[in-house]
Amino acid sequence: MTNEIQAIFNRIAPVYDQLNDWLSLGQHRIWKEMAVKWSAAKPGDTALDLCCGSGDLALRLARHLGTTGQVYGVDFSPNLLKTARERSQKQYPQPVINWVEADVLNLPFDDNQFDAATMGYGLRNVKDIPLSLQELYRVLKPGAKAAILDFHRPSNPALRAFQQWYLDGFVVPVANHLGLKEEYAYISPSLDRFPIGKEQVELARQVGFAVATHYPIASDMMGVLVVKKNE
Repeated sequence: MTNEIQAIFNRIAPVYDQLNDWLSLGQHRIWKEMAVKWSAAKPGDTALDLCCGSGDLALRLARHLGTTGQVYGVDFSPNLLKTARERSQKQYPQPVINWVEADVLNLPFDDNQFDAATMGYGLRNVKDIPLSLQELYRVLKPGAKAAILDFHRPSNPALRAFQQWYLDGFVVPVANHLGLKEEYAYISPSLDRFPIGKEQVELARQVGFAVATHYPIASDMMGVLVVKKNE
């Protein structure tokens, strides 16, 4: 399954940002900014962005951290990392970002290395969510926070029906127009498998996070899981 998802994201890479704009009606930028703020990243910190994709969240983190900070953007798709690297090279001043090709279930970092972390639209796609959260816990410093942004199924049946209508009636046809129907058809089943907010909180607490809160956004079709490691 991991190889399949990796192949999907390698194929999506050229239109990844465009598709995210359509998926979220342009709102994903606001939500990503919220995630950076909830991560409590501050100037001079060393921060981590998991499943960094084309680098959107990592670039936002870098702006918050300033020239004295350092960001590590991790993804398992070499094509997306190439896009992210090219984007960062066009920024002025150039942000201090290390782009790392790695599996979020086996991070190539030391224990207690990062002051803050973010993850945007990645947790839903990992094959082992508890292990992913465990790895995140391991590499965060004591007292550090992480903010995890993702789609999920709303608890309200009417909103759930609307989300499915939107996916079937808008997102998949748009992806089809771009020749990516199969790649984006996986979103619906991935939502069915993905834990809802309170389940995410429980999983985070099970791996050791002292504080875990899930904030629903976008009419509960999306949310940000904010976690904090024990001091």
